[in-house]
Amino acid sequence: MDSSGGLRWRRLGSLKPIQTKKGAGKSYKKAEEDEQPLSPSARLFHEPDFNVHVTAIMGGDSPICPRLIKDNLVLSIQKHPRFSSLHVTDAKTGEMKWVRTKVDIEKHVLLRDITPLDLEQFGSPEKILEEYVYNLTKSSLDKSKPLWELHILNLESSEIGRTGGFGIFRIHHSLGDGTSLMSLLLACTRQVDDPEKLPTIPGQDKNKKKILESATTNRSTPGIKLFGMIWECVKRIWFLVELMWNTLVDVVMFGATTFFLKDTDTPIKALPGSEFRPRRIVFRVVSLDDMKLIKNVMKMTINDVALGVTQAGLSRYLNRRYAEEKGHDNGATEKNNNLPKNIRLRSTLLINLRPSPGIQALADMMEKDTEAKWGNWIGFVLLPFKIELRDDPLDYVREAKSTIDRKKRSLEAVYTFSISELVLKFLGIKASSALSHKIITRTTMCFSNLVGPQEEIGFYGHKISYLASGSYGQPHALMINYQSYASKMSVVLSVDESVIPDPHQLLDDIQESLQLIKDAAIAAS
Repeated sequence: MDSSGGLRWRRLGSLKPIQTKKGAGKSYKKAEEDEQPLSPSARLFHEPDFNVHVTAIMGGDSPICPRLIKDNLVLSIQKHPRFSSLHVTDAKTGEMKWVRTKVDIEKHVLLRDITPLDLEQFGSPEKILEEYVYNLTKSSLDKSKPLWELHILNLESSEIGRTGGFGIFRIHHSLGDGTSLMSLLLACTRQVDDPEKLPTIPGQDKNKKKILESATTNRSTPGIKLFGMIWECVKRIWFLVELMWNTLVDVVMFGATTFFLKDTDTPIKALPGSEFRPRRIVFRVVSLDDMKLIKNVMKMTINDVALGVTQAGLSRYLNRRYAEEKGHDNGATEKNNNLPKNIRLRSTLLINLRPSPGIQALADMMEKDTEAKWGNWIGFVLLPFKIELRDDPLDYVREAKSTIDRKKRSLEAVYTFSISELVLKFLGIKASSALSHKIITRTTMCFSNLVGPQEEIGFYGHKISYLASGSYGQPHALMINYQSYASKMSVVLSVDESVIPDPHQLLDDIQESLQLIKDAAIAAS
């Protein structure tokens, strides 16, 4: 523990210099193949006002063995082009490139043992973890080495009768988007019940669905077939018309936001410079089965439910904050509450348009040196949140589904990506960064939902109890991320405490909203 009360860590092993010489190591090909330019989106994440880092927390019931992790992780990481490369700026052209280097695992895996003194000061291992991550967000990754780290916190305390370990990945966002980074993490894991198998991700079997639809059509009479073909043609024409209209409206809204359209100044709206302040990252593990129950009763998706629960939780939280500001409480019902009318509150979604390689492709890439697409290719989607109190909790998820269905029928992400590319090409990276920063600061928050494995997994022999992914460095004062894992769902908040001083209260509101919506769904079934 340092004098300021912060948590210190110690490095594992000696610090050896990283090799940056072209062609270093027999495993690398010729220098021309080792150097690749950064994508425009990756370059964006190196701008001072967009220096975003991803954090992925793994919780376990037993201490983590650093030697076992290092010996296995280095074998996978050194085969990965992004995790084994430096960012180098060409002195003549100013172009940033990925340059392969030899990974010194001792510089990337960091150990911190939790002591009885830590427990006495902070009260619980979870609070120690929270403070440790908070201190991490005060700094950026060292650019003299590949931009990732794994921090290990181990607890062995007979005083409280508990043992356990936490693994905290800190990764620069220029290495890839959340889905790609999660795929890489999962490619380093195996199923607990079958250690030879990779974890699996939930997904629809679209081919099977098409086969069943085709079989049904083939059994129909000629008249029914003709009617079906006409109806399909009408639906496709209507879909294209709706797609073009929605896209036009979304692009106009994007332009309006760029020049003048701002969200309402609510108590959770970021203050200037929020991206430079440290972040409090907290999370709550809830039941994924509860969310599936709501999904099945309402005939929706997990994403619909997550958005609905978030809208409900934010509405409850803001209703309380407005009551505190006014000095009196008007209640918490649909008719009597403290919320202003017509609050404009939007989330900025960063959508990676590059096809996701998936767990299997990344596993093959790391184990067999095969090719797989990687990186950031990002467009914006502006997702409106309805901040209102509802007497019927199911209204929150109905409205969420309507919002998401509308956004699915739009090419907003493709067009905003194209606009950003044009700005970058003709005006440069500074102008592109300024455009992105302006869009984000005129919205309120960031919302995401990462799909995790369906089975319990082990990270090089260490069973994982939960996963919780977040980030810091974004201009928003609030980021909410949902992370599924087996039968659990982690709700992760990354907040600027100068704006949101009570993030655990917001977690309480989200959890209570989930319970109310679940109870209403059961009653309606």
